[in-house]
Order: sequence, then C-alpha cells, then structure tokens
Amino acid sequence: MDVLWLDQSDVQSLLDMQSAIEAVEKGFRQHGLKKVQMPAKSYLYFEKHNGDLRTMPVYMEEEDIAGVKIVNVHPDNHEKGLPTVMAVIVLNSTQTGAPLAIMDGTFVTDMRTGAAGGVAAKYLARKDSHVIGMVGVGEQARTQLLALSRVMDIQEVKLACRNMSHCDHFEKDMSHLISCDFLKKNNIKDVCDCDILVTTTPVREPVVRSEWVREGTHINAIGADAKGKEELDPQLLLRAKVIVDDMVQASHSGEMNVPLSKGLITEKDIYCELGEIVAGIHPGRESDDEITIFDSTGLAVQDIVTANMIYQKALEQGIGQDIRMF
Repeated sequence: MDVLWLDQSDVQSLLDMQSAIEAVEKGFRQHGLKKVQMPAKSYLYFEKHNGDLRTMPVYMEEEDIAGVKIVNVHPDNHEKGLPTVMAVIVLNSTQTGAPLAIMDGTFVTDMRTGAAGGVAAKYLARKDSHVIGMVGVGEQARTQLLALSRVMDIQEVKLACRNMSHCDHFEKDMSHLISCDFLKKNNIKDVCDCDILVTTTPVREPVVRSEWVREGTHINAIGADAKGKEELDPQLLLRAKVIVDDMVQASHSGEMNVPLSKGLITEKDIYCELGEIVAGIHPGRESDDEITIFDSTGLAVQDIVTANMIYQKALEQGIGQDIRMF
C-alpha cells in the first residue's frame, strides 16, 4: 500500500497560521469535551547529550482520526547547525491501523504551539490588549507573536533576550509580517510591563518575578515543557488564574511541575484546562484585574488535528509523494 510522504516544504505550503489556529481551537474543544484518547507524552532522557525524545499518540473519537508524533528537544543543536526541535508525524487509519501519511512535524510543532498561544489569548487576555512583552526571541517566539497578531491588534512589542543581536534579527524578521513598534529592553523587568507576556525560554530557574507583573496581564508560559523547567516565580502562580493545556502533562512537565513537586502549589491552585474554556464548560477571563496564565506543554491532539488538515489539503491539491510501505 502507498503512504503519502510530505516533506517540510510540502507542509509549509499547506499550513498557515490562521488555519493552524482554527484547527488547534477545534482540538482543544474536543479535548475539553473528553472526546479524545490521549495518553500523556512519554520521554526518553539522553542526559549525556543534553536532549530528550518524546512520543505523543492520540485518537480523536468524533473526527475518527489518529496518529503519533515523535519529537526531540536538544538545546545544543544550534551549535551543530540543526533545529533544537525536530519531529515526524504519522497519521494512521483507524479502520486498519495502517499508516496514511508521514510528514515533517517540525514546522507543525512550531505552528501549532504558536496557535495554542493565540487560542489562549483569545479566551484569556483582556480585549484591549495591544502591548506584547517577549522573554526569549527564538523560533517559538516568532510563531507565538504571529498567532497573537491574528487574534488581536498589536501596537507594540517589547523584546528581552540574552543576546541583543538576536533581538535585532527577530525585529527584522517579524516587522515584515506585523506592522507595530518593536522596543528592545535591557532587562526582563521592563518587558513585563505589558498586556500579554510570552515566555519561550528553556530555563530551569524562574526569570519572571511576581512583583514585575501587573494586574490584568495575561501570560503565555511556553518554555517549560519537560521535568525541571520553570520560567515563572511560583508566587506569581498563586496570584493568578492558572489554566493548563492538560492536567496530567502539566503536573510532570509544564510550568507547574517544579512548584508542585516542591509543595509550593497544589493542583487545587490550577483553575482548569484550556479545552474546558473553549468548550464553554468554564468561563475564561472574568475581570480586567485578573492575572491569567496559560501553561502550555504541547498536546498530541494539537499535532494530529493540524496534521489531518494538512493531509486533506495535500490530497485535494495533489501535493506530496506516494511511497510504497508494504
């Protein structure tokens, strides 16, 4: 039987941010309605290589689509000329289990994670949010900002990173896509004076202090996606309405994982899952004074709902290469 092979250029030609947001929002809604089978992602840790490998399976029952993503995170890859994150997605037939498509998941991962931030801001940020603060300006920061530009009117972006030249490159790249002012700041504290704060760093010690964040701020906490990582002061979590993408994953690999393990917070301090807000089970932002935090760990349902959309478009447009598997 033939399997459709979609390389990165194929995937890029078929996936834009607006369609990614629409797909991811649908995925969150199904997750919130408990209509997906999605075991927590499993990890293999390569400590001597400073990296890990993750597998992420899911079955979306209502859509009758299934698949798995295999993805790595190796922070030192930049020095080797390789992406920090690389991924492959396999879509499977639910009738036979046979593979239907194998595609690049690296671009999908960037886009669907950015899209998740956009969906979170849509439901949790103040409607008059115009100023974005960004801690970290890597690839993930780019898709986060791109997604935010699709759900709100961005007027100003404040940037903070360890290497100011990276801020310069970020502004140069993003100014072609978003019409707004870019301001480079010398410290993270100044960046926190914003309407929406986005953190995309791989740090293992908090870099955002509670006292720097004003009431009414929404935060997309993206960087903590494995055990031991955290970007936010635990005291900030106690001040905020905390929303996770998945309770199980967040407890062992999200922004919550370290404070939970130390007993600084409990699961009772977590408001709900984002999908439950998207599905209308719980309200999102309830006042302009609330601090809201979205803890993103990355869900397989985001990958597969996006990959299935790409697959359907590829079939319609005749894109990709058929390869014989059996």
